[in-house]
Amino acid sequence: MTQGLRYTGPIYRPPSEAHSLLVQATIGCPWNKCTFCMIYKKGPPFRIRPVKDIKEDLLWAYNHYGPDIQTIFFPSGNTIIMKTQDFVDILHYTKHLFPHLQRITIYGSAQYIAQKTVDDLKKLADAGLSRIHVGLESGSDTILAHVKKGSTAALQTTAGCHIKQAGIELSEYILLGLGGKQYSTKHIKETTKVLNNINPDFIRIRTLLPKINTPFLEEIQKGTFTLLSPHEILQETYTLIKELQVTSYIISDHYTNYIQVQGTLPQDRETMLSTMRTALKNDETSFRKPYIGTE
Repeated sequence: MTQGLRYTGPIYRPPSEAHSLLVQATIGCPWNKCTFCMIYKKGPPFRIRPVKDIKEDLLWAYNHYGPDIQTIFFPSGNTIIMKTQDFVDILHYTKHLFPHLQRITIYGSAQYIAQKTVDDLKKLADAGLSRIHVGLESGSDTILAHVKKGSTAALQTTAGCHIKQAGIELSEYILLGLGGKQYSTKHIKETTKVLNNINPDFIRIRTLLPKINTPFLEEIQKGTFTLLSPHEILQETYTLIKELQVTSYIISDHYTNYIQVQGTLPQDRETMLSTMRTALKNDETSFRKPYIGTE
C-alpha cells in the first residue's frame, strides 16, 4: 500500500481546482516546446503512470480522506493522452470510491485531444470525465507557430468542438499579450473567431508574464518582442469581450491579470465592458509593474 499520494515533478492545477483532490496520472508534458512555458523545461521526462499506481493513490486518498471527496483533478500536463480504455478504467474506479463526486477534470492540449475520436471522448464522458482545460492561448496561426504551441486554429477548433459534442465541459484559456505590439490586433481578432466557432463553456483569461529559463524571455531581452503595457492589455480584453458571440462564462481568475472581470455572455457583456472602461481611465502606474515570473 502506498505511503501517501505520490507526486513527481511540478504539479500545476487550475485555480478552479484549488480544493480538489490531486492524483497524478501523467508526469511532465509530452510536447514541452512552448516558448513561453517554463514548467517542465528541466524535466522530468514525460511518462504515463501505470493504472495500478494511480489506483493505489486513489485508494490511499479514500482511506485517509473518506468517500465524500467532491472534486478530483488528474495532473500533470496532458492526461488526455492516456489510452482511452485505461482512463475509463480509472474514472470508473474513482467514481466507485467517491460516490459523491461532482466533478472530475484534466488538462488536455488540442493536438492530443484531436487524436481521440468523438466516440472516445463520449466514453470518457460516460465514465465520469466532467471537464477538460485546454490552452488555446491564441487563435492566430502566426502566433501559435511563433510560440511553438504545436497546434493551429483549425486543430484547436476541431478539438474544442469534439469535446463539446461529447458532452464534456470545455474550459479554454487565452493568453493576452501573446502577439506583442506587432500582432496585438491580429491576436484578438483571430482568437475571437476561434472562440466563436467553439463556444466553450468557460473562457479563462490570462496575461502573458515572461518566465525565467524560457526562449520567450530571451526574445524580450534581445528586443525582438515588445510586451504590451497595462492599458494595451486592458484594451485587448475590452475588444475580446465586445466581439465575442458566445454563451460562455468569462473569468480572469489569475494573478497575472491586471484586473479581475467575470460574467456570462451575452447578458453580462455591458457590465464587464463598463468595468474595463473604468480600468482604462486609471493611470498605468496604478497597475502592477511588469516582472519576470519564477514559477
